[in-house]
Amino acid sequence: MVLGRFRLDGKLAVVTGASSGIGRASALALAESGARVVLAARGQERLEAVAAELRASRAEALVVPTDVTDSASLDALVARALDLGGVDVLVNVAGGTPPTVALATSDADLEAAFHFNVTSAFHLCRALAPSLAARSGAIVNISSAMSHRVDAGFVAYGTAKAALDHLTRLLAHEWAPKIRVNAVAAGATRTEALSFVTALPELEHGMIARTPLARLGEAEDIAAAVLYLASPASGYVTGQVLAVDGGAPTSVWPMPIPSGL
Repeated sequence: MVLGRFRLDGKLAVVTGASSGIGRASALALAESGARVVLAARGQERLEAVAAELRASRAEALVVPTDVTDSASLDALVARALDLGGVDVLVNVAGGTPPTVALATSDADLEAAFHFNVTSAFHLCRALAPSLAARSGAIVNISSAMSHRVDAGFVAYGTAKAALDHLTRLLAHEWAPKIRVNAVAAGATRTEALSFVTALPELEHGMIARTPLARLGEAEDIAAAVLYLASPASGYVTGQVLAVDGGAPTSVWPMPIPSGL
């Protein structure tokens, strides 16, 4: 029964960045498959709206406002989740860094990108590892196609996501066979984070023209991969970075960002 392997009935999943975009879509997908979901992000009002969607479909949801850049806030999230019982799935979605050319990227900018995209995810992985190990759990990190592509403006973001990819591989090796750890390298996905592209039709059309599947990704495309990697369907998969990017080549930007040189 292949479809049954995608079920997560009775499992508890923690999803960061759950108030919108890929995080919201992932939470909905996990809940549809039977999981109880702990929703974490900074904005409580938007989290409550997602929780209402889940409860309307008779799924269990807990809202925990969380700033992933603050270790105390992450520890509070862990405590609230463990109060509900053992955690089976962790999905690290929260992250991101605005495009900035290299010459305008300060040391502090680079360090902030690492903290937001890598350190916060590692903190949660480490804190929840005992519970995940006890329940043969799964971790899914949301990375980016920019972790292996090259384009101007993404030194901080791309480097941080590349580090997240390798963190995924290292944790998968160290924690096998008790915890599976994988990542999704998301391509250009139609979310608020990509609004600087979708607001400019010529930029959006150029990006689509260079993508073999001839469209931008949707949050649900990424969520489907998250569900696969979080569920028993991927029970023989660990240490992998799954590209969900429309088959895009190394560089897809239709116009270069001036380097400042």
